[in-house]
Amino acid sequence: MFVDGSLFRIAGKDGDAIGKEAPAPLELPVDAGDDEVEKLVWQQLRTCFDPEIPFNIVDLGLVYEARIEHRDDGGRKVDVKMTLTAPGCGMGEILVDDVRSKLEMIPTVAEADVELVFDPPWGRHMMSEAARLETGML
Repeated sequence: MFVDGSLFRIAGKDGDAIGKEAPAPLELPVDAGDDEVEKLVWQQLRTCFDPEIPFNIVDLGLVYEARIEHRDDGGRKVDVKMTLTAPGCGMGEILVDDVRSKLEMIPTVAEADVELVFDPPWGRHMMSEAARLETGML
């Protein structure tokens, strides 16, 4: 939310405070396989937005990898490698925390490890065509 020149982040569960409906809890079938979990992982990643470019991090090309592993306790761990549009971005840790918390909302995901990497460096050529069109970066 942008108010008086400042950005504020409101968790989805608190959306009613600004007249929005809270999102429904994420659901998976009890016997969900890794393919179904991976689909939900990418869906959740698309709900994370770069604070400076109001577009989701997947279509911006910031997510390099999302890998699912099985833990000994039966839960899943999601390892994500992602980058930022600029290495000096002061919002990096906030974005990493947003990604981690949204992935850990997925049923059966007990842990999400999000690593910031800067190789290869991000470039606008990594954006989806829709993101380049929307942001005027063709």
